[in-house]
Amino acid sequence: MITLGLVGAGVGTAHWWETQLPRRLETAAAAGRLDDCLRYSEQLAALRWLGGTAPMEQGRCRRLKAAQLWQDGQWAEALQLQLQLVNSGAGNSADEQRLVSWQQQLEAKALRLYRGGDLAGALQVLASLKADHNSEGTALGDNLRDDWNRNRIQKERSQKLIAQKRWWEALDALNRIEHPWWQQHTQSLRQQVSAGIETLRKADEKEHDSHGGHLDSNVPAAQLNALVSQKIAQGMDDWQAFTSACRDLGGKVVEAGPESACRR
Repeated sequence: MITLGLVGAGVGTAHWWETQLPRRLETAAAAGRLDDCLRYSEQLAALRWLGGTAPMEQGRCRRLKAAQLWQDGQWAEALQLQLQLVNSGAGNSADEQRLVSWQQQLEAKALRLYRGGDLAGALQVLASLKADHNSEGTALGDNLRDDWNRNRIQKERSQKLIAQKRWWEALDALNRIEHPWWQQHTQSLRQQVSAGIETLRKADEKEHDSHGGHLDSNVPAAQLNALVSQKIAQGMDDWQAFTSACRDLGGKVVEAGPESACRR
């Protein structure tokens, strides 16, 4: 049976411990023992049901510990503690600005890693922000995965088309690759496509020569290639794109056996 005396003794003990905690907390903070500081502040906050409010000391400890965690590269823990500080009565506008700055720094770091070809590293950084994935698939990490896969698929598509010597369609697939890392790592494929298109052009000229005529093409190859790729991207097949691009550049399609060329 709990008596009034026992209740009074318990309250008295709690009050005594509460009077000791601020001194312990200040000593721990001054000595840089931030884990002790946080533990004392949490105990102090738990006892303030006796009439006090959330201690400013706890805010000071959280601020110092969050900064320490951030410097140590423990970004998720630093953000969590800084968020607790911002949401507490001890937080101020500077604390909120620091939280936003940290979040922006991590997002920028993730994007730099991604542009450098390190998708896994980018997602790991975004995990600190809880932005690597969500159930709706709309997190920044989800968007990066989708973009990465789109570029990868275009590379694989170009490889299949190159194997089939469908040079114009392969060029279109390569032109759809927008990620800098994937562009760099598909240069050899682009060279194969350029060589394939050049082989077609030379074969066409040779075919014309064998029939007693030689017509030098005066349609700029770079413009023709770019325009063909653009029309393929609009939905035309490679032959339609070629003939349309040739016509747009003021040329006409000249056929010689199985090959064709665009000439003015």
